[in-house]
Amino acid sequence: MGIHIGANPILWSNDDLRELGADISLETCLSQAHDIGFEGMELGHKFPREAAELSAVLSRYGLKCISGWYSARLRERDANAELRHLRAHLDLLKALGSSLLICAEVSGAIHSARSEPLARRPRLGAGGWRGFGQRLSELARMTAQEGVQLAYHHHMGTVVQSESDIDALMEASGPEVGLLLDTGHARFAGADPLRIARSHASRIRHLHAKDVRAEVCEQAAAGDWSFLQAVLAGVFTVPGDGCIDFASVFRALHGYSGWIVLEAEQDPERADPLTYATRGYATLRRLIAEELR
Repeated sequence: MGIHIGANPILWSNDDLRELGADISLETCLSQAHDIGFEGMELGHKFPREAAELSAVLSRYGLKCISGWYSARLRERDANAELRHLRAHLDLLKALGSSLLICAEVSGAIHSARSEPLARRPRLGAGGWRGFGQRLSELARMTAQEGVQLAYHHHMGTVVQSESDIDALMEASGPEVGLLLDTGHARFAGADPLRIARSHASRIRHLHAKDVRAEVCEQAAAGDWSFLQAVLAGVFTVPGDGCIDFASVFRALHGYSGWIVLEAEQDPERADPLTYATRGYATLRRLIAEELR
């Protein structure tokens, strides 16, 4: 497959706090993404969810459908029930030629709650990981039978947030469960993106490349901010504008094949999407050339 650079529309319009970028049209997002040089886009809340319409919109700008976030509730229901809830989204991905499912467990999650401090996020005890991992593995086997690989997205404010959470999930689940490494969420959670890349390279099926502003991250941790409070304060930015050593992370992923997706949920009033997306794209192009090829 090689390596392809894509973008997430959260650079332009936020999904968890929709007032951010509410005035930016989908057409502006896609047009700018095309002009910068991105090859594909992940889905966001402004995208049509009917296959023919979505295909026409993306084709107009020469962009592929990479994938789209799916909110799972496997702590509350079994894999068969989850597949029924997933069906429309899964069929849309298949119709658009996407072979990747981005999945995150959201039972009890607080990432979209503006006033909930991150300390109140859900957690699994030692005895809970096995059952959760088994249900996730079963779901991953089901989607794989339909030609779609599940990639689990660790995320702030959810049950899989910390480095130990990621390790526990990988141990509790089978190899059919891929990992989406999100460098920004890892660093914000106090995890080491480089160690995760080294430890789980064989399971990493997708990469979200975003950077973190260390000073905001430290303030968020000290003040026990909510996820969205940190986003509004500028905790995230594009690679090369923060504190993550992307060269080392990419070096550890030498031989990776698939999408590398630029992300940086910021307030577009404070961080112009075109400027930051252009900067992030240039950084990714350089890093891929120097470290991954």
